[in-house]
Amino acid sequence: MYEQLTDYILRRINVTDAQLSIILSHFKLQKTVRNQALLSEGEVAKNIFFVNSGCVRVYFIDENGQEATRYLAFENNCVCGLMSFISGKPSHEFIQAVLPGQLLAISRNDFYYLLDTIPAWEKFYRHYLENAYVINTGRLMSFITQSAGERYRQLLNENAHVVQRLPNKLVASYLNISQETLSRLKSKRF
Repeated sequence: MYEQLTDYILRRINVTDAQLSIILSHFKLQKTVRNQALLSEGEVAKNIFFVNSGCVRVYFIDENGQEATRYLAFENNCVCGLMSFISGKPSHEFIQAVLPGQLLAISRNDFYYLLDTIPAWEKFYRHYLENAYVINTGRLMSFITQSAGERYRQLLNENAHVVQRLPNKLVASYLNISQETLSRLKSKRF
């Protein structure tokens, strides 16, 4: 159950076996069902989730009342309502288990406890923050500089499993396009 998380951590930081054991002890298994809410708008994000299996998405509701998917986390990725987690303020986002699966959750209190007690955990956190920045900035740039077709082609090249594993509604939401546009793009067979 903790093998994937162990590998994920050890690829990013060097810790002793004792430190690793302490880190892992703070992650709790959480089984999810399809469409299970993990965080709702207005709640404070109290956990970071590591996806052992399944898929989790972070989304918000736009000014037209439409869901806009900001991030998709599949196996071996972490996911969190990071702004709320850091600030301790209510979230403007939702987090949802899109597919049934298993998550390993660490609470905000435990996460910050590890920052205070295991020096290498700060490097882990820095890596997490840097990765989140790169992903979010890349997505923002793609919305500004790329056409819908270019975003779809990039998704196929970099993360084809998104298109293969998720319904069109979620893929369209992730690409910030309508389902009709997605259907047209799929028919072009990039």
